[in-house]
Amino acid sequence: MWIHYVVGNIIDPNWTDAGNKMNPSEPRPRQAVERSYSISEIDHPPFKAKATSDGCFDDQYRIILDNITDGVYAIDLNWRITYFNRAAEKITGIPKEEAIGRSCFEVLRSNVCESNCVLRETLDTGSPIINRPIYIVRSDKKRIPISSTTTLLKDGKKKVIGGVVTFSDLSDISELRRELLKQHSYENIVSKSATMHKIFRILPQLSQSHSPVLIQGASGTGKELVARAIHNNSMHSEGPFLAVNCGALPDTLVESELFGYKTGAFTDAKTDKPGRFEQARNGTLLLDEIGDISSSMQARLLRVLENKTFEPLGSTRSIRTNARIITATHHNLEEMVRKGTFREDLYYRINVVKLSLPPLADRKEDIPLLVEYFIKRFNRLTGKNIAGISQRAIATLMLHEWPGNIRELENAVEHAFVICREDIIRVACLPDHVLPPKALDPILPGLTLKEIERHAIQQALERNQGKKVITANELGINKNTLRRKMLRLGI
Repeated sequence: MWIHYVVGNIIDPNWTDAGNKMNPSEPRPRQAVERSYSISEIDHPPFKAKATSDGCFDDQYRIILDNITDGVYAIDLNWRITYFNRAAEKITGIPKEEAIGRSCFEVLRSNVCESNCVLRETLDTGSPIINRPIYIVRSDKKRIPISSTTTLLKDGKKKVIGGVVTFSDLSDISELRRELLKQHSYENIVSKSATMHKIFRILPQLSQSHSPVLIQGASGTGKELVARAIHNNSMHSEGPFLAVNCGALPDTLVESELFGYKTGAFTDAKTDKPGRFEQARNGTLLLDEIGDISSSMQARLLRVLENKTFEPLGSTRSIRTNARIITATHHNLEEMVRKGTFREDLYYRINVVKLSLPPLADRKEDIPLLVEYFIKRFNRLTGKNIAGISQRAIATLMLHEWPGNIRELENAVEHAFVICREDIIRVACLPDHVLPPKALDPILPGLTLKEIERHAIQQALERNQGKKVITANELGINKNTLRRKMLRLGI
């Protein structure tokens, strides 16, 4: 954090009597001098803030700290607040008079006070904590996110007499994140990939039509989520949404599951059972893994799609259905048609509109967005207050190829929630199978710092097929910083 202040009434050192065109009796003109200091300079010359024995700052530093936008408070070794600046009053809604003398836990009520107190960590280790995201509870009982930085408070004899915390309100940033998430989502589908946004743009029109939709994509890419999004925004939204995994059932069960049966249709048919086509009346029926059904079942399904009628097992009476049909598969149905394993007429019947979902490996720019979405979701489900994920952990996730796609990523975040005992997901919280091999490319000895930096960037670019955004995330830097480094290093 930087303190920017203006000190007025300083004599202009360049003023001379010879150069003064005004009245010689006038005093020398005075000018304002501006200077910016890092908060860390408070404990270093020439801006050394010698705290008094009670943990307070000298008056000149109080004036400066009371005129910065970040909250600052100090505590003694008994965890009692000894200083509370104006910004801290504004952010927390608690007057200085009420805060001073009380324990920091009573005043801030942070989510880490009892288990992972940031000040305790600094006092125990002597090391500062920089910009750790946590939550506090304001005086109006509203829970807000803040970024917290800690350092030791020492007196003039370098003796530790407490700690100092500077914090900034992240509420506006959190609101911007929510707005960003809205811009990069449709229903419960989250993405900023150009391919997915092309799909987002046509989903509203698809929802309002009654035409069959075929969704193709590898397992775990979100085919059912897309089908639900179509249903939720359609004229059938008030009706049921039913999904049947055709690949998980043998042929005889698929038939009874879809069409139902009448009493006595087979040995164990004691009562009538309606099928999914009947249950999905006025709603939507998703036939998942349609590429796994047999040729005889394909023929029956084709008749239902063409005539909108079906006959339950053991019945001679046709039943009409008005359910919206959406199909999904991880197979390449065009290839199956060429091989003769999937009926061509059925393929053209279900393939009125086709949506192809890319694997997660082809949309790795979505990983940070998806992780944030899953963290919020699991916070709600588990009652935990995980604030985020470390840059090293997100870089590790970016390196993984994700054969299980979004479902695998969701499982990895859930695993981290079980293991994580802090408020930040770190690399140690991630499942072993997503961690990169320990034996990475060694850096040759004898290289200069510039050569080591060039080597690290080149290796990262190779691992990520030259994709700069993914490479920057892996390295924990901004993409513009990466671009500048590449220009400077001649990469």
